Order: sequence, then C-alpha cells, then structure tokens
Amino acid sequence: MQKNMTRREALATLAGLGLTGVLAGCGTGASDSSASDSSKSGGAKASKAKASKAKASDDVVVRVASLKGPTTIGLVKMMDATSGIPADGVALPQDNSAKKGSGIQYAYAVSASPDELLPLIVQGKVDIACVPSNVGSVLYNKTEGKIRVIDVNTLGVLSVVTGDSSVKGFEDLAGKTVYVSGKGSSPEYVLDFLLGKAGIADKVTVEWKSEHAEVAAVLASDPTAVGILPQPFTTATLVQNGSLKAPVDLTDVWKKYATDGSEFVMGATIVRAEFADEHPVAVADFLKRHAKSVKQVNADPKAVAPLVVKAGIVPKEPIAVKAIPQCNVVCITGKKMKRALEGYLKVLYDANKASVGGALPADDFYYQQA
Repeated sequence: MQKNMTRREALATLAGLGLTGVLAGCGTGASDSSASDSSKSGGAKASKAKASKAKASDDVVVRVASLKGPTTIGLVKMMDATSGIPADGVALPQDNSAKKGSGIQYAYAVSASPDELLPLIVQGKVDIACVPSNVGSVLYNKTEGKIRVIDVNTLGVLSVVTGDSSVKGFEDLAGKTVYVSGKGSSPEYVLDFLLGKAGIADKVTVEWKSEHAEVAAVLASDPTAVGILPQPFTTATLVQNGSLKAPVDLTDVWKKYATDGSEFVMGATIVRAEFADEHPVAVADFLKRHAKSVKQVNADPKAVAPLVVKAGIVPKEPIAVKAIPQCNVVCITGKKMKRALEGYLKVLYDANKASVGGALPADDFYYQQA
C-alpha cells in the first residue's frame, strides 16, 4: 500500500468535503479509462477464499473513523454500545492487534477535519471508514485496488428549499434561478444529470455559492428564492425560517429518473483490503452491528438525538430529532450495494473522471461476504 501522502495531496483529494461529505473533483493520476484493470478481480476471489477458511472468532481492535455528518449518524448506537462516542481528537491505536481471547473490540474517531482522514486510511492507521461515496473510488484508484466498499450508509441528503408555493416537484424548477453550493463536485454532477433527465436543463439558471450558509442567506432575504441544501443544514434552515419548505428530495428524483437500479449514494463504508482478508469475521461483525444501529436510529430518532449531538454532528437535540428521518441513513450490502453505487459512480465518472479517481472501480472493489 502506498504509505506517503502529503497534506497537499490530501487536501486536493478531499477539497469540498463539508458537513454533507461531498467530494470535489480531483486528479489522482489514474488512467483515463472507464474501468480499472479487470485483473484486479482476482483480489475478490482471494478474499472469498480466505474468508471461507476464517476461524469462527477473531481477536482484533477494529479502528473506525468517520466524519461529522450524515455518514456517521447510522453508527452512533453502535458507537455508544461498544466503546462510547469519542470526543474530537481521540487518537486511534497505532495497530489493530488485541490481547488473545479479548475478541473483537472497536476504537472510534469522529473528525471535523476531512483532510486528516484520507492519509490515515492510506497509511493503514484506520481499518474501516465512513466516507463520501466517491472517496472510496478515489482511494481504490489511489492505492491501486487496496480498498473495498462494504456497505452504503447514506443515500441522498439534498433537498430543494423554498418559500415559493409553485414549486411542488422537481420539474417546477423550470424558469427558476436555483442557488446551490458545491460547484466542481458531486452536487453539480448530480444536479446536471437530473436536470437533463427531467428535460429542463436549458430552462433552469443555476447560481453557484461557495458554501451552504450563502444559500441559506439568500433564502432568508428572499423566501421566494429557490435553493438546494443538504441535511442536516436543511432542517436547521427550516427551523429558523417558518416560511420555507423542502418540497423536493433529490433522492426521490434520482429514483424516478435512474433506470439502472442505482441510488443517489452520498455515503459509503470502506475497509482496507488487507484488513478484510485477514479479519473477515471482524468485518462481518461490524456489518451486523452497523445494520442494527441503523435500524435503531431510524426507529427512534428522539432517543438517538442526544448521541448525534454528543458526536458533534448536530448542535441541538430538537434539530437532530427532525433531521435524522431526512438523512436517509441506511446499511445496504452485497449485490444491492453494488447495484446502488455502481450506477451513481458512473454518473460522476461521465461528468468528471477525476471525481472518482480517474477510473471506475473493478468488481473487486465491491465486498461480498463469503
């Protein structure tokens, strides 16, 4: 695995990552092809072979890292149950070894600084990470196939926000000026794709802002304006301004126009391929716990809200209670994960190859449990 990555490279790769975990387009030097070397698929076969011979138990500390945003919300119950939610700056152990017989343990780090996360993964100091979905593809290419995606953890978190009562559906954006942040990154490519599918690309004026707060400021000064905001920023904006509504969820729009079974995938969970090969039981344990945590989060947002606040994702519990159901927290694995993510990455690739690391990942990128 590549060991050295400068802060400049990390910042370039993670430029544009904010609360929503949206990665800006970035070059990694990968080839300009529509798919990675198909020979990498041998790695998937090797992984399955090792997994099939895995012991029934595992002794390891699983080092899990994530960002302050929707991609971490589905983890909070698991984090609370296994080690407590850590404060900022909690250092992960330098290795993932554990005392014999101690079983599978977890260590967590939740970071507000995305540029810190990428080098940790590349350097092997993190085993599993919740990241924006295209970051997994970028890292796969950056490390020459040494990353796997094990689940989709967050679907779309972008919504149309406006006080204009004439906007009831996505197609009603025709003739409007839409304010949005994220030019040169996933929001731009997704919006362009959806506008094109809806047949209104030439009828909508998109005005790009540098950050979400600028979009919210436009809406505050003119409630009839139309903006696109991410969760939980959308919920916070609606709480502050009762004249605004969020009539359109772009996740629903994607489902309407995508015919390949793909989803609007904002967040995914990745694992180092070496760790997955050596500790398939630990990966299976993580996925089981993650799925349970997601179910608990979606079933009772009010009970989970204090944990979301404790993790630093949302500042106040009332906002967390309202935002959680809108954050599309999921745990999608296996073939369904591949189908959901593959089509989404293809849309980004067609818009800007660098946004997925220069090439679409080969089949071995998609982890399949034995």
